[in-house]
Amino acid sequence: ERAAAWGMNLDALPASPLVSPKPVGVMPAAVQDIALIVDAKVSAADLMQALKDGAGELLESIELFDRYDKIGDGNVSLAFTLVFRAADRTLKTEEVSAAREAAAAEAHKRCGAMVRA
Repeated sequence: ERAAAWGMNLDALPASPLVSPKPVGVMPAAVQDIALIVDAKVSAADLMQALKDGAGELLESIELFDRYDKIGDGNVSLAFTLVFRAADRTLKTEEVSAAREAAAAEAHKRCGAMVRA
């Protein structure tokens, strides 16, 4: 029975260091999961940072989605979802696989991580 509408000119608001919007991607994302076996003493944050550094500029986001403690020998399995995207094109499978492999290589170098089969 009733309707209401309103508008806001966001450009009129002053810039704030508290809010830093990110551009919305228009190209499709490529999503790959990776599970790594590491010593239980390795923190998920350290492993995540190694993956980020290794994956390069195409990595849009990374999220830990699983931890499995019953690997044995003082090891755990940590699984991450890696989301890759380029602003100007659709990524090719080879590019995404290379970025994932580079991330795994950096995780191995810095944390001793092994890709879980």
